[in-house]
Amino acid sequence: MTPQTALPLAPEAIALLSQVTTATLTTLLLKKGLRNVWLRGTRPLRAGQPRRVGRAFTLRFVPAREDLATPESWASPISTRAAIEDMPAGCIAVVDAMGVQDAGIFGDILCARMARRGVAALVTDGVVRDAAGVLGTGLPVWCSGVAAPPSVAGLTFTAWQQPIACGGVAVFPNDVIVVDDDGAVLIPAALLDEMLVLAPEQERQEAWIMEEVKRGVALPGLYPMNAETRARYLAASGGDGAGA
Repeated sequence: MTPQTALPLAPEAIALLSQVTTATLTTLLLKKGLRNVWLRGTRPLRAGQPRRVGRAFTLRFVPAREDLATPESWASPISTRAAIEDMPAGCIAVVDAMGVQDAGIFGDILCARMARRGVAALVTDGVVRDAAGVLGTGLPVWCSGVAAPPSVAGLTFTAWQQPIACGGVAVFPNDVIVVDDDGAVLIPAALLDEMLVLAPEQERQEAWIMEEVKRGVALPGLYPMNAETRARYLAASGGDGAGA
């Protein structure tokens, strides 16, 4: 299967979603009927990493097979090295490592190259190696931990820019990924435009609700808003609530 072309994400979309929490996005996607959008096992390698937004650039590993998962495979045309050279600036690399915990998919050199190419972040349900070196590259990483052995100790790399499963979530090339301290959330590409309208309004509503809570307002009727509370919100915000 030919790798799908990586598409850019508009700077305006990145700027907007950079102000929206993954918690807000999961709530909005739940309202649309999507329950399985939070990638399990994707935790920030370093706490406090900035929120990142980008198109998913997918990579897939399968279980190691002794004739394929060898150090020599790193020089193959189908390799993580080749995939990295195909990554466009601004993408988020999303790697299906099947949750394997004892084979680091990338180390400091590969992460340094990704950072040099302008990759926004690395997200995987697996682990990385050379932790100190990876942190030193400045590439933001979301993963399930660290391990010293290389990828070929437990995994075989097979493809990039094809549909994958990461953290139990179906990820297609060019879906949109948002990552923050709560983990990684997927926005299906077809729902991006709608989220760009709904998400900022949801954040405004919740900021207003938080101020009301600080004033001592009780939660019933406030969160979620009843008709009276919504009228107060709209009067205070000067909006029509169309995006809510």
